[in-house]
Amino acid sequence: MKKTLLMLFVASVLSMASEKAFAQFEKGDKILNVGIGGGGYGFYGGGIAIGGSFEYGVHDFISVGAQADFRFYNYSYLVGPSSNYVSVPIAARGSYHYGKHFLTIEQLDLYAGPALGFNIDGNEYYTNSAVVAGVFAGAKYYFKPAMGVFLELAGGTNMIPVKAGLSFKF
Repeated sequence: MKKTLLMLFVASVLSMASEKAFAQFEKGDKILNVGIGGGGYGFYGGGIAIGGSFEYGVHDFISVGAQADFRFYNYSYLVGPSSNYVSVPIAARGSYHYGKHFLTIEQLDLYAGPALGFNIDGNEYYTNSAVVAGVFAGAKYYFKPAMGVFLELAGGTNMIPVKAGLSFKF
């Protein structure tokens, strides 16, 4: 935990020292998103997730990357005991940054795209794996040239429905 906090602190200091001007999204941008999320699947309890994603700009409108989350939730039927689970969805993702087409706000980046990967979940009694497949849409607002906040909504199989957190642009 201490190493994670130290890493976030170093990333924050480096991003604040950046001389890069505000821009919605550009080719060559490297973006790290770190956040918290939640939401449930069917009978599953709401749960909470922590995780992150990394993207690299391959074009002025397109980025590719990966995402990983740790989701903690409770699963129960109407009758019987409940059980605590941990789910780890890991996926490749691609984003189309479409905000440039119509926005004049340089600090705002709108994006959407698909995600595909695998999910491992379980509790003390069993482990299961499944496919992660879905789409997401989000917005980032940069209050400093290389630091901002994001909100992301997702739908699909084993996707975290809502995420919010900090974005760091390198």
